[in-house]
Amino acid sequence: MTQLRQAMLDGMKLRNFSPRTQQAYLKSVESLALYYRQSPDKLSTEQIQKYILYMINEKGLSWSSCNLAISAFRFLFYQILQSDQVKLSLPKRKKETRLPQVYSKQELEKIFLHARHLRNRLLLMTAYSAGLRVAELVSLKLTDIDSQRMMIRVDQGKGNKDRYTLLSNRLLDDLRLYWKIYRPKYWLFPKKESSKHLTTDTAQKAYYKAVRLSGLKRKGGIHCLRHSFATHLLESGANIKQIQMLLGHSSIKTSMRYLHLTQKNLAAVQSPLDFLSLK
Repeated sequence: MTQLRQAMLDGMKLRNFSPRTQQAYLKSVESLALYYRQSPDKLSTEQIQKYILYMINEKGLSWSSCNLAISAFRFLFYQILQSDQVKLSLPKRKKETRLPQVYSKQELEKIFLHARHLRNRLLLMTAYSAGLRVAELVSLKLTDIDSQRMMIRVDQGKGNKDRYTLLSNRLLDDLRLYWKIYRPKYWLFPKKESSKHLTTDTAQKAYYKAVRLSGLKRKGGIHCLRHSFATHLLESGANIKQIQMLLGHSSIKTSMRYLHLTQKNLAAVQSPLDFLSLK
């Protein structure tokens, strides 16, 4: 590991950046260095601006992906190198607003049934039944399963916040069977012959494989299970404040987008064409 990479990693840890942010920032800076085959601290403003245009025009990356890379560059030059030679100023673009994609209940049944490995099936069912982010999912401990209160504790989720979410009766029964077979000691989903928990990449691969085997069209990554959890809860009568608490959203505005997805709300609205007399 180079001194610059170590300094950047240490700086992110001191500022309590999440592991995923650390990984994303390091990857962005590494890609910049590979593009020029030169250490990033030797690059000029013009070179970095040219690389950003390359990401947009040639790689076709979304603005959110480019914005993440720019944030990584700013952190490196302004916080770590404390350089006043590099000026990164790009005009803000209007943020794209896209509704999350969700699976129907029938589609979810197919996905779970085609996760043929018991551990993988329980992994996906837990993600959906509790509305967990993938990093929260893989870092669950046995002690996070509270069968007395029928809750799952999410320890230090996004934003370093603890919260509780739902524990399904069906899931609890399946988790007990899973425990009898695999006997995990600390992590709910540990790596084989290791004291560590599964990686987020392993969880994503299990999801992609199950979707592929089910024959369904993939609607995104494993995060779609969390979107489906929120949407199906709203359709079953939960209110938006409950959704916010279960998902761990800081702002209720983030949870409000699920209101646009509920089949129950949309089905209650009749098309104006039906009111026309065309006989």
